[in-house]
Amino acid sequence: MVARRPEKKRKRAQPATRRVLPMELRIGDRVVDETGEWEVIGPLYRSPGGKNAGARVRKVGRVDVTEVRTWSAHERISVKRA
Repeated sequence: MVARRPEKKRKRAQPATRRVLPMELRIGDRVVDETGEWEVIGPLYRSPGGKNAGARVRKVGRVDVTEVRTWSAHERISVKRA
């Protein structure tokens, strides 16, 4: 008799953390930094020279806490996408 191999359990697909440029941010992305996890709730905007980019963000789990975050255009950001 041949023994069967145990079946591999499938893991749930969790959002992968990526490093993207600020110009690649989309509404719904979750930005991860040293202060916690933030969700992008507004459109991306750029400075006239294109050297800075920013977006309106909301703290995950706290609807009342919103900020405008800005980054240098060449800076990579840790982002979770659904």
